[in-house]
Amino acid sequence: MAETARYGTWSSPIEAQDVCYNLSDPADDVFVDPITGTIYHTEGRPSEGGRSAIMFTDTKREVMRKKWDARSRVHEYGGAPASAYDGIVYFSNVQDNRVYAVGRSEDPQPITPVNDCHRFAKLASHPSKPYLIIAILEDHTKPAPIEVVNSLCVINSRRQTVSTLVSGADFYSGPSFSPDGVHIAWEQWSNPDMSWEGGQIYVADVLVDDSGLKLSNTKHVGGVAGTISAAYPLWASNDVLIYTSDESGYQNPWKYTVSTGTAVPVLEEPVDVDFCLPRWYLGWEFSAPLDLEAGRVLYAAVRDGRSYLYVLSLEDGEAEEVECPYVNILVLKRVRDNVVVFKAESVDKPEAIVLCTLDEDLNPTFKELTGGFVLPISPSMISVAKSITLKNPAHDGPLHVLYYAPQNPNYRGLDGERPPCIVNAHGGPTIHASQGFKWEIQFFTSRGFAWLDVNYSGSSGFGREYIERLNGQWGAVDVQDCIHAMKSLSAAPHPLIDVRRSIIRGRAAGGYLALSASCKDRKAFVAATSMYGAADMQALVKGMHKFQLHHVQKLLGGSPQEIPDVYQERTPLHNIGNIGKVGFPPLLIMQGSEDPIVPPAQAEAIAEAVRSKGVRVEYRLFEGESHGWRKTKTIELAIEQELAFYKEVLGLGDEDDEEGLPEYSANALD
Repeated sequence: MAETARYGTWSSPIEAQDVCYNLSDPADDVFVDPITGTIYHTEGRPSEGGRSAIMFTDTKREVMRKKWDARSRVHEYGGAPASAYDGIVYFSNVQDNRVYAVGRSEDPQPITPVNDCHRFAKLASHPSKPYLIIAILEDHTKPAPIEVVNSLCVINSRRQTVSTLVSGADFYSGPSFSPDGVHIAWEQWSNPDMSWEGGQIYVADVLVDDSGLKLSNTKHVGGVAGTISAAYPLWASNDVLIYTSDESGYQNPWKYTVSTGTAVPVLEEPVDVDFCLPRWYLGWEFSAPLDLEAGRVLYAAVRDGRSYLYVLSLEDGEAEEVECPYVNILVLKRVRDNVVVFKAESVDKPEAIVLCTLDEDLNPTFKELTGGFVLPISPSMISVAKSITLKNPAHDGPLHVLYYAPQNPNYRGLDGERPPCIVNAHGGPTIHASQGFKWEIQFFTSRGFAWLDVNYSGSSGFGREYIERLNGQWGAVDVQDCIHAMKSLSAAPHPLIDVRRSIIRGRAAGGYLALSASCKDRKAFVAATSMYGAADMQALVKGMHKFQLHHVQKLLGGSPQEIPDVYQERTPLHNIGNIGKVGFPPLLIMQGSEDPIVPPAQAEAIAEAVRSKGVRVEYRLFEGESHGWRKTKTIELAIEQELAFYKEVLGLGDEDDEEGLPEYSANALD
């Protein structure tokens, strides 16, 4: 029989060390050798200081020894650090930024010169001259963000040389050869655009000899700067390139035929479905040809905030949905005809690398190559997301949220009690909270907390208009969305949570949102947690890396010189002085000591400013961490401190009266 106990006090078998499994992003990237069909993945190792290992996915054996760290920091967020061709694995070693090859020798051998100012990612070997490898090159010889140079290059692994192939744009992504090596395609964009705002696709002929590659007959295929985003180019055959374009308002599939020079939509009519997500990580891919005759292509599309699999016919434009239990698919790669592999999450099991085989009738068979539960817990312990669409009068548009109810078969709450709620604001801000299983969420819901993921204005997966709703409104409309979502779920028709015991928290952009919400409406939340969230927007712009330099300004509406009043209004640090008698909610700030985006000085400044007003502040600096946690000890300590902070603020300690509701802080009630 279930025990009666206050929400937030329940005992759970899910401990802090179990959360590491999900937060460490165990399979950051998946890649396939096109010759041997061997599947590899990169695997985060929190227990080894956050090192990223390359694994043979089938055998779970490591490709090289522990001293190697296969990561890239191109665009700062990295991704796609490795590739394979005919048994040779090529990878970027983040410790010295050189590219190495390993396979037929015992230890990796360098194939690029010594130059720690060069960063490489998205490696692709030429089909007939595999020692010639195209890659994204990011040159930090001049470290100032506006002087960092991005290009496409050719690595000659025999000569250990690097030469420029394509230059002139601010950013590049997705370089790939046609199967016969005769053509090359890539995506590029320039400031002030992000790729999802004005990415453009190009195709060129390839001239190859023993010394290197040259391009000719370069053609612009799709995308318009600032207006239409074309993204994720992929060869479906020697003559047909597929990509996505948001010309309709959603990222729909298009195809370009080299022989005719024509680009047309694949579908007869546009649909309100995004067939990709914004490219934050270079390893993300959302499509794979099921054959190489330009016949059928498999897409992992996003509809209503979750992933769906579609088979598209390039000939007749038909799209057929494939039954799939996975709700979040971020890396999709071809293995062979009618066989793909992807990294995915379902609603009730942790992330896995999945092999998917389609028969002639498009019936799928799924085999999980990695993943699964790391705890012997009952399925009845798992809280599954409930997708709810609200409407915020502030912008008269839809607002998408995911609600996770408290779930533990051993307990039930007190009669008439509603659970405390953790309102989570995702980072980005142009990403989205998915319905996929996460140990972090289950850590709290199994203890009697409700959890609310808010896909606030600016989130992806709901079309371009939803993303652009945040432009000029960062720190305003997103804050309104989070407050509105929390209040909406505490009253009819969704009386699910206790409005007096709601907490807001977030990482990066979500941390900034948590700080902003605390400044904007100090009665809305009983506490706030910011993990490496910006507190000073002018300082953020000044120190921002090249990839997001103009993005931040666009979200705020202009530069600090153009709109100084907006920066003042949207900067949490400047608003601390306006605290009145209502006060500021208790604040937990967690920060990495080596964060280049939000340096510790910002976190320390707002902690001291709030503390000087007599408000409770807990500040935790994690040595050796950057803009995110990679180490086991950090992940464990961070979530343990977060839980302890919430229980103390809410009065959920063991010494409290178990028969009644706790006393509420003055910050939570009017």
